[in-house]
Amino acid sequence: MGELLVKEKTIVVPGEELASGMDFLPSHGTYRENDKIYAGKLGLLNIDGKVLKIVSLSGRYLPKSGDTIIAKVTEILMTGWRVDTNSAYEAVLSMKEASSEFIQRGADLTKYYEIGDYVMAKVVNVTSQKLVDISMKGPGLRKLSGGRFLNVNTHKVPRIIGKQGSMVSLIKQHTNCKILVGQNGLVWVSGENPDAELLTVKAIKKIELEAHIPGLTDRIKKFLESNSTQKPVEQSQGEQ
Repeated sequence: MGELLVKEKTIVVPGEELASGMDFLPSHGTYRENDKIYAGKLGLLNIDGKVLKIVSLSGRYLPKSGDTIIAKVTEILMTGWRVDTNSAYEAVLSMKEASSEFIQRGADLTKYYEIGDYVMAKVVNVTSQKLVDISMKGPGLRKLSGGRFLNVNTHKVPRIIGKQGSMVSLIKQHTNCKILVGQNGLVWVSGENPDAELLTVKAIKKIELEAHIPGLTDRIKKFLESNSTQKPVEQSQGEQ
């Protein structure tokens, strides 16, 4: 009979014994020795049925094909743009992937994106040498104007978004701000009211700091209700 020795969402350290017996299975960040499962790195224990895995508490973003990210244009090339992906690897946005309209070779590329612009883009290819290509073709992918940007721990992004976007929707209802969350840890917040923007930023930072503590949704709701100066609004099923 297997025994779980550590509760879910507990922060564990390398070498810590997590479970005994053969009922549980090791996964990412854990390993088995004989009939015991141990933590292989520092992180948050996640239990999915009988599978044990560890979610890192820190670490830079690693680009993956299919990710939606917020990136900053850093250089204009002959055939496109180079962008900062908030990771150790830069990406290239080609003219072909930059717009739904055809861009002629030799065109003034600054008419589309200039150095310093931020874009919501999708990672379409990552080679074995970590050469990254992104695209602006797809629903919701566009240049981001105005607003403010904040950097969060990439491992906390799922908690900031919430199940099916529930956490983002909760914040939007109380602030009426537009929120876009990149899987690379960059978040864009835009609202007509500067105070509402600031409250949104504070709520996101609170989620980042307290993501591992049970009852997060209720705490964020109370935080927003006690600090918001406007009536909550219903959100449509549009973009986050």
